[in-house]
Amino acid sequence: MKKILFTIAIALLCLAGAGCAPKGADKAKAAGAAAEATETTETEMTNPVIETIMARRSVRHYIDKAVPRDILQKIAECGVNAPNAMNRQQWEVRIIDSAEYFDGLTQAIKEKSPFPMGDDDPKFRNCLRNATAAIAVACPDDETGMSLINVGLLCENVCLAAKSLGLGSVVMAGPVMMMNTIPEAKPFLDKPNFSEGYKLRVIVGLGYPDEEPDAKPRDLGKIQFVD
Repeated sequence: MKKILFTIAIALLCLAGAGCAPKGADKAKAAGAAAEATETTETEMTNPVIETIMARRSVRHYIDKAVPRDILQKIAECGVNAPNAMNRQQWEVRIIDSAEYFDGLTQAIKEKSPFPMGDDDPKFRNCLRNATAAIAVACPDDETGMSLINVGLLCENVCLAAKSLGLGSVVMAGPVMMMNTIPEAKPFLDKPNFSEGYKLRVIVGLGYPDEEPDAKPRDLGKIQFVD
């Protein structure tokens, strides 16, 4: 009798083990698949943010099509959500989408520009690479230089937001230098009405792109780990 009971017990244990084995195997298989998926994700590094960063280009030709103001507003809001020193937000942002403003500014600086402006471009419309909108950013001087760093971070957010919304962008310093130095451009420098002590630092041209520039080579050797 004891031998029969022992045999039955062994059989029941085997059945129990057989019933649990697939579940355990399924868990192990699922864990392995998850680990493999994680490894693939970490290796390929594909997600919408990274794809946008890698796809962004400086666009220097735009079609003659206005950008809706709600889109420009959202792009500017992305800009001011950039990191900045102590969250002091020492920047001022102006959205410009007036063709009259662009035409007037172009005429004001065209003759004074050290570079040919539109002479070799049959599609030339304005000095902002024919962009139909622009975001101008000003900040005060400071000894640490952090204000300029903050402006750079803001502009990067603007460029990435623009790309994600199907727009092109180009960061420009040439028109800014002209606006800050020649008397003819002063009315256009005054128009944005920046606060006292704030100086125009950069203009980001925006619009619907009329080109698809190839990526320029990047020197990945500039990146090094510090052990």
